[in-house]
Amino acid sequence: MNSTGFTIWLTGLPCSGKSTIARKLARRLLRRGRRVEVLDGDLIRQSLSYGLGFNREDRDRNILRVAFVANLLARNDVIVIVAVVSPYRAARDEARRVLQRFVEVYVECPLNECERRDVKGMYKRARSGELRGFTGVDDPYEAPLDAELTVATNLQSSDESAARVEAALVESQLLAASDPDLGDTPEVERRYSELFVWR
Repeated sequence: MNSTGFTIWLTGLPCSGKSTIARKLARRLLRRGRRVEVLDGDLIRQSLSYGLGFNREDRDRNILRVAFVANLLARNDVIVIVAVVSPYRAARDEARRVLQRFVEVYVECPLNECERRDVKGMYKRARSGELRGFTGVDDPYEAPLDAELTVATNLQSSDESAARVEAALVESQLLAASDPDLGDTPEVERRYSELFVWR
């Protein structure tokens, strides 16, 4: 029997909107009655990749770990939403090779808008030299050349971006147009609340 799982890989600059879109998309998929897991960059760094640095080797190792977990989940009928910066094309291409059904979504946002949104002050710390090797400041972000979908988060809301991803999944027949909308049932709410904790 073929697996119904697949991976949606959200990539983009820090503060471009990846995690927010992941949350909105996860709720939409749960309301379809689908099994969903979110692998968010911040949580991954606190758990699976704790102790890794931000040099290129460690960043690539982080991506391969995420791809490994995503593959385990997807082959067990889970839709996996990955929300990580993943700045290097080669590492994303390796993730695509590992994952059987892979949808790359480029979360596009101008650097100055990402900086404006940065409530944690990471860009400011990077600009002052306190943070070294920060993507978009003194380390490159290599935008996708052939992503399945690009969403421009400076031009549309996170809800609109999530809706566009969902529509693209239906168009590519990874999701069925006939899926029911279960609404925000207690079970959907419970499963949604469990997506963003690891302890």
